[in-house]
Amino acid sequence: MGTKDRDRKQRAVPTSRGGRLARMARMAGGVAGGMLAEGSRQLRAGRRPKARDMLLTPANARRVAEQLATMRGAAMKVGQMLSMDSGDFLPPELADILARLRDDASYMPVEQLRGAMARAYGEDWETMFYGFDMQPLAAASIGQVHRTCSPDGRDIVLKVQYPGVARSIDSDVDNIASLLRLSGLLPQTLDIGPILEDAKRQLRDEADYLKEAKFLQAFAARLAGDQRFVLPQVLPELTHPTVLAMTFVSGSPIESLAAADQAERDRVMSALVELMLLELFELRMVQTDPNYANYQYRRQSGEIVLLDFGATRKFSKAFVNNYRRLAAAAVAGDNEGVVAACERLGYTMGEADSEYRAIVLELFMLALEPLRHEGPYDFGASDMAGRMSELGEEVTRFRDFWQAPPTDALYFHRKLGGMFMLAARLGARVDVNAMIQRWL
Repeated sequence: MGTKDRDRKQRAVPTSRGGRLARMARMAGGVAGGMLAEGSRQLRAGRRPKARDMLLTPANARRVAEQLATMRGAAMKVGQMLSMDSGDFLPPELADILARLRDDASYMPVEQLRGAMARAYGEDWETMFYGFDMQPLAAASIGQVHRTCSPDGRDIVLKVQYPGVARSIDSDVDNIASLLRLSGLLPQTLDIGPILEDAKRQLRDEADYLKEAKFLQAFAARLAGDQRFVLPQVLPELTHPTVLAMTFVSGSPIESLAAADQAERDRVMSALVELMLLELFELRMVQTDPNYANYQYRRQSGEIVLLDFGATRKFSKAFVNNYRRLAAAAVAGDNEGVVAACERLGYTMGEADSEYRAIVLELFMLALEPLRHEGPYDFGASDMAGRMSELGEEVTRFRDFWQAPPTDALYFHRKLGGMFMLAARLGARVDVNAMIQRWL
């Protein structure tokens, strides 16, 4: 990495509420200016500009993504959460804008990092660790990861939270909500309030590294005898609410598995899908962030490395039982059972025999197609994503009927969609139908 590239990716995190609000105002002003410029361009070309077209320009997409990426924290996290292609309610254009945030790799300047470490360990923190690498291994929305050696000589990593992130969660989420409403991309009748309030609660949990440590320990205990998976070990004596200390676990990006033979790709992806079903139906505790960076692969041993449990979410027995009913009805091809299960989960399915219900039902049956397919489902050869996109366009004709999806379903579908996207990326074949029979 050259000096220029390193400088480009170093961006200080605004820590004060005023500073973050100013960033949001600057972004909104830039978007508005971009809309005026695009409108003028279209008028000069003899076209009557539409507000939607003026808003969704590449330049505006860059403005939104860059400002949210600079702010990090809840602003960036909400953008990442909303960008997942779950087919629930976001217009594809807005999802495309927000999807840019998933690959951002900006990190704190060294002085800001030193301040965060001093607040956690004291001013002499550098004497506690050997060979602390100021260049992070990874940078995400809530914090960044640094490699070092513990006082007892172990090879470890420290996940350091960006300063000001935790206390800015509520205001960040409220500001994002205002941006979404002002954009005009969502129907005025769509109430996303419950989702945003739940997002605040979830993000507060993610910003508490002591909670993440407990989730990591719980998963490690449950998977201790499973030779397929490797997880870091928490170092409680070095862990703080804003710094999570773990043993270093090596691995290659999960995408590197694409070069493996078909049988290995199938085996690894089957293990991940089975783990997802175990999380929901048995543990009722799901790591809901399917970002590819959270999974690594060890080519020589075939082990799968599991990372980052900050987005772990607990689910109620009622939700799990209702989702079991949904899966069972979908596998059986029982349309009425699917509708009933969806309504118990909190979805609004529309009137019986209505066109809207027929489309939404088709969308659910398509999303659960891998569960319904007998034998290994070939994700690499499937056109499921394209068909879902087409159906999503059909749903946009019924904007007046839209209601925000139930929050638990939104989080689980984020994980489900992410796993299916990874399976498609790897060209894997997975017998999901046979797996889920265990819990149906």
